[in-house]
Amino acid sequence: MKIAILSLAIALAPAALAMEYINEIKFMEGHKKRSNVVSPLPHTYLLKEDIPENWNWDNVDGKSYLTKMLNQHIPQYCGSCWAHGSVSSIQDRIKIARKGEGHDINLSIQYILNCAGDIAGSCNGGSHTGLYEFMQSNAVPFDTCMPYLACSSDSQEGFCPHVDSTCSAVNTCRTCGTFSSMGGNCVELDYFPNATVAEYGEIGDGIFDLFEDQANRVHKIKAEIFARGPVAATINADPLRDYEGGVIDDDTASTAADHIISIVGFGKDPDTQKDFWIIRNSWGEYWGEMGFARIAAGKNMMGIEDGVAWATPGSFTVMNEVPCNEDGSICGGQIQNHGDAPIVRKFVGQTYVDPSVDFVSAKEAKSSLRTKLGVEYIFETIRG
Repeated sequence: MKIAILSLAIALAPAALAMEYINEIKFMEGHKKRSNVVSPLPHTYLLKEDIPENWNWDNVDGKSYLTKMLNQHIPQYCGSCWAHGSVSSIQDRIKIARKGEGHDINLSIQYILNCAGDIAGSCNGGSHTGLYEFMQSNAVPFDTCMPYLACSSDSQEGFCPHVDSTCSAVNTCRTCGTFSSMGGNCVELDYFPNATVAEYGEIGDGIFDLFEDQANRVHKIKAEIFARGPVAATINADPLRDYEGGVIDDDTASTAADHIISIVGFGKDPDTQKDFWIIRNSWGEYWGEMGFARIAAGKNMMGIEDGVAWATPGSFTVMNEVPCNEDGSICGGQIQNHGDAPIVRKFVGQTYVDPSVDFVSAKEAKSSLRTKLGVEYIFETIRG
């Protein structure tokens, strides 16, 4: 009997160990606007010959313009890939706009999970464009305001049921002075460093784009990455789970997407001469090629070219004129005002300038020069 029970247990073990995965892509009811485009899109002013075969924002002349690597799965599982892929790409674009100067600006994904549930998503899924819509009207604090807990109000995983993840001032930006047994407490900060989104959109979201040539779509994606920085993209995660390196090129892989990553570059394999995307995942550096992977480009491998979204930064904090104190009392908390007049805390922001501004200016200057030279040539011809 014991042998029979043991045999049954062994037979059932694989089924017991089998894991199910949720689709982490979900468009929330509060997400009403999938794009808000004002500036010229890079593919309208960059020709294919303007874009190099190999480009990687993690290595531009030996320097990385990427911010820190992320892991959505700790301290417990949270289906927040949509937030990680989108936030990392906007952080990277801020770093690119600053030409890599200064310390990295990293944004609070936990604040997004606390406050963007109706528009962007939760631990049970969300969308890149939903997050960008949220960030256009809500300043997202730096992650030192609210570190990642991998919890949202609808998550029952791990310690999440015991964590307050509702949207409130103290769950936006906080600090804690000392141990509560020593008279300390945690208070909200009303003034804090933050960043916003100016514009956002999807590549190939028009009705006519359904019939466009794949090579043209690839050009649009490459132009966006090369001109302005990493993008967020939907993808089928199944081939990524056991990825151990190299270029994934499997024509049998499904294009049904259930995960969101960021694309940080592209290249061409010198041996096979095949193009590939360089993606950054949110599963830690111990996964893949130090957190990265390469996916065959130009054939919509794993659906990677179907749902590409981008966003440009709006403004981002670069300095504070009146610093907060350790316990937060003069930035919020218990003591807002000192003396007769209130002290206004001011965090100075830098406004993003779209690369198209420089391009259009250069183009107009070049056109003006050609016109001037043309007029001078005609004048000299007539005079001669």
